[in-house]
Amino acid sequence: MAELQLNAKIRTILGKKVKTLRKKGILPACLYGYKVEPLSLEIDKSDFEKVYKQAGESTIIELKIDPSSSRIQGKDSRPRPVLIHDFTKHPVTDEFLHVDFYQVKLDKSIVAEVPLVFEGEAPAVKEKEGVLVKNITSVEVESLPLDLPHDIKVDLSGLEAFEDKILIKDLTISEKVKIKAPEEEVVALVMPPRTKEELEAIEEKPEEKVEEVEKVEEEEKVEEEKVEGEKPKEEEKPKEEEKEKKE
Repeated sequence: MAELQLNAKIRTILGKKVKTLRKKGILPACLYGYKVEPLSLEIDKSDFEKVYKQAGESTIIELKIDPSSSRIQGKDSRPRPVLIHDFTKHPVTDEFLHVDFYQVKLDKSIVAEVPLVFEGEAPAVKEKEGVLVKNITSVEVESLPLDLPHDIKVDLSGLEAFEDKILIKDLTISEKVKIKAPEEEVVALVMPPRTKEELEAIEEKPEEKVEEVEKVEEEEKVEEEKVEGEKPKEEEKPKEEEKEKKE
């Protein structure tokens, strides 16, 4: 089973009333996935933040639901292998507001988004003053849940000239993991430095208009209201579960 563990309780407070939980440092959550009835949960926010820093969205977590907080008994109270499938953050403070866990079957392949970690320094940047362009920062991979990589390293030291590129096929991964993106897709490259004329054109761009700022603030308000009225997700399923239904 997974090394990372997280404790949870069945949540009875729903809808807009979850504000009272957040004030106490409790994070509302939902659990759904492989052969599981959707459950509303609550977890300690600080505990979740610590686990998320280590797990991200591609590492299995052992979720333990307190049996005394629900009707869960016997074998159903055993730790559940889950992924952090989705979450919502406050648009201004960046605090976690809600999280969704997806229960997986350990012997069934799943698809997950894995972040790319760029390492080293590109000689074309250091020696030729080029501009590093990260074309993508994550990739979709398919593997068994326990084989999912936490991240994929990208070595930039091979970018010696402006025509050099790092492609999907250049990434080093386990044979147990399959990247879903095309092999020839560009991951990173170095562009020549901008000319004086290009830099002047950028400086001449008008500042952000007041009405655009107001629009952003309105969107932030709508997003927060949407989260306050959250419900357990039932309709949204990862790709592997949709495939199972067809079978």
